[in-house]
Amino acid sequence: MKFQSTKIFDGYSTVFRQWRAKETHCSFLHGYGVSFKITFEGELDERNWVWDFGSAKRSKYKIDGMSPKEWMNFMFDHTTIMAEDDPFIPEFIKMNKAGIIQLRIIPSTGCEKFAEYIYNKLSPWVQNDSQGRVKITQVEFKEHEKNSALYIPTL
Repeated sequence: MKFQSTKIFDGYSTVFRQWRAKETHCSFLHGYGVSFKITFEGELDERNWVWDFGSAKRSKYKIDGMSPKEWMNFMFDHTTIMAEDDPFIPEFIKMNKAGIIQLRIIPSTGCEKFAEYIYNKLSPWVQNDSQGRVKITQVEFKEHEKNSALYIPTL
């Protein structure tokens, strides 16, 4: 029998834009108090837990040289996130160098792509820390209470 548990990571103030959405207001810079919910699945451990909810702080596994908790703060807390193909990247790099923004550049922006990006970054951590016992089955990324997207990997 497999069990599931979920963990919500929230409290991140993030600004981004979807530059390809030229026909909507989403092409403008806009910010949200974003959150994401991770669903873990696996067999129970000796404590009868699927996943140790505090492991993001204690993990020895590193994501881009940081603990998972540090990485999440680095990526999403008071940051400006831009798609790597945004034509205004040079201007955002200048603002970052001037100390006006904390720029993060990722392959794509938007709820769906953020959910996928988070899955791809956190999944190796979960696999490593659980010695393969636990996997992430979905990531829900929320802009706010009304807008969210799910990434469900094909496993």
